Amino acid sequence: MSVNKLNDNKLKALLKKSVEKESWIADGDGLAIRAQISGNLTWYYRYRLGGRDTKLERLLLGKYPDLSLSAARKLRDKCRAWLAENKDPRFMLDRDTQETLKPVTVKDALEYWVNNYAAHNRKYPEKDRSQLQVHIYSKIGSVPLHMADRRHWLSALEQITRKGSPVAAGCVLQVCKQALRYCDRRGYATSTALEQLTIPDVGKKHGKRDRVLTDVELGGLWRLLHSNEIQTYYQDMLLLITVFCARTGEVRLSTWDEWDLNAKLWTVPKENSKTGERITRPIPDRVIPWLVDMSQRNKGPFILGEVREPDAVSQFGRRLYKHRILNHGEGWSLHSLRHTFITKNADLGAPPHIVELLAGHELGGVFSVYNKGEYLMEKKQVLDRYLDRLELLAGLTV
Repeated sequence: MSVNKLNDNKLKALLKKSVEKESWIADGDGLAIRAQISGNLTWYYRYRLGGRDTKLERLLLGKYPDLSLSAARKLRDKCRAWLAENKDPRFMLDRDTQETLKPVTVKDALEYWVNNYAAHNRKYPEKDRSQLQVHIYSKIGSVPLHMADRRHWLSALEQITRKGSPVAAGCVLQVCKQALRYCDRRGYATSTALEQLTIPDVGKKHGKRDRVLTDVELGGLWRLLHSNEIQTYYQDMLLLITVFCARTGEVRLSTWDEWDLNAKLWTVPKENSKTGERITRPIPDRVIPWLVDMSQRNKGPFILGEVREPDAVSQFGRRLYKHRILNHGEGWSLHSLRHTFITKNADLGAPPHIVELLAGHELGGVFSVYNKGEYLMEKKQVLDRYLDRLELLAGLTV
């Protein structure tokens, strides 16, 4: 069967003469033009869904010459490609038309991910939205997604690095890539503009957070936490993080009903645990008076008295090493206190699996399947020995 039978001269000639009855003139591969008595020439794509025995469908493409011969052939080729993928050309063409009339913008696509995925699966979806608002929406948010090519994205992402936040640029890139893949999988919108980009193209990866405080630094920190030189909120938080090897979020979101002072147990619920598993830590005897004091000062359900935003807490932690009493030469974060706990306890000869359980890590291998013990006595011994070490380094022992 021949293809591309028509040409512009034939079509222009048809326009100039009237026909006595309606006729169909094929161009090939399903494309045909309908010549009407009124003089109109209209393009159609004719196809069947499912084989010869199914109903012949006629899909209106547009009028000639508004829709040129070459444009009609491109639409025909699109329809043939959709049919090869078992997609109905009528539905697909309507979707393409709607996107052209009211295209999905960059902001639309990223908000679709925030509302349908991040809101239910990420810990801080509003933080994701805030970063996208500042760095992406304000720059290219109104650009139709199919028109936002790599240079548009690079312009927005590289500006984050130029402002001095290369790590943030890398994080935003990863979020955007995840969002666009999600939109594509759900059939909402498609863009491959970011697929070839990596973090080094726009910024920097997170540095390894393996900073361990020296004995002198750790002793100085412990002295600071027993002074009145920092806000009570952060003093309480740092005491608990340092002693229990807890994650910041575990303490920041901790409520009094997690703390059984009679049984001397702190139980982090699954929803506040990064691994999704409950964490049980014994409370050393010398920590009980601190908790009693906190309960008298911090009213309400939360052990710290209130819930502060994670960004504010992290920012405080990143600046703490500069405190005039500490004046540590090398920076560290609140996460460094966990690395310090694990490293120092290894030096003290603590059983590795007990330290891992206190840190809230998942045990690998056979331990993860068969060993469900709490090891409360062993955990308490590790915590007591670490407290002894902290007090010795700080010079607070009697």
